[in-house]
Amino acid sequence: MHRRRAFHGLIPPIDRAAYREGLRAMGPLGVAISVWGLVTGVAMVNAGMSIPIALLMTVTVFAGSAQLAVLPLLATSTPLPIVWVTALLVNLRFVIFAAAARSSFVRLPWQQRLLAGYLNGDLGFALFSRRFADDTERGNPEQWGYFYGGAVVNWGAWMGSSVAGILLGGLAPTDWGLELGAYLALVAVLIPMLHRLPVVAGVAVTAAIAVATVHFPMRLGLLLAVVAGVAVAVATETLRPQGQPHGVLAIADDLADEGEII
Repeated sequence: MHRRRAFHGLIPPIDRAAYREGLRAMGPLGVAISVWGLVTGVAMVNAGMSIPIALLMTVTVFAGSAQLAVLPLLATSTPLPIVWVTALLVNLRFVIFAAAARSSFVRLPWQQRLLAGYLNGDLGFALFSRRFADDTERGNPEQWGYFYGGAVVNWGAWMGSSVAGILLGGLAPTDWGLELGAYLALVAVLIPMLHRLPVVAGVAVTAAIAVATVHFPMRLGLLLAVVAGVAVAVATETLRPQGQPHGVLAIADDLADEGEII
């Protein structure tokens, strides 16, 4: 049995074979992650953000959907509480992901749990959940190795491409605008997922409400559209036939399936 006092540094002991397995599992997704990061980097600069601030936001926030969601709000000097609420709503899924993976990291020192929480992402959580869904033991070098293998690819692809987008963002035509960059990034992620009924329902409702509320002040229509779309997607998910996964495990399976397609 592993004891907490035996762990030193920021990374727990990892199984090297499992680490390489995590690298291979996440590797094919690197291109899609890089496209998303590049678009986000360009969008931050085109929104008027300085290069140092954009780099700081990329490293500290490390969440493309939240970054793109708050950029229009920051560009229009929206009050910070609304910006914070927007980012919170977009990133609520990470609370669910972290809670679902807690048993594999709970015995680690707080520094190592903090780093794991920072590196935990959508695709990494999906692959990790599927790989160890049937394991009875939680929190061992094999699981940590697989997690960090995937996390290295995810973080490296995101940071490299996002930094490139920030540094090259000034070369993009200014008439493209922030909104176009955000829409292209979201479309690139959503198109492969549209064969999933909950996703189709959520996207359709979100799009309809977003168009209907486009003139709402301070982009409040975006908040309403996101909340309604998520609610519809969750409600549709609960209507799945018996015997299929629900809740967090269903989301993990869906994300992992999309990763295999990409």
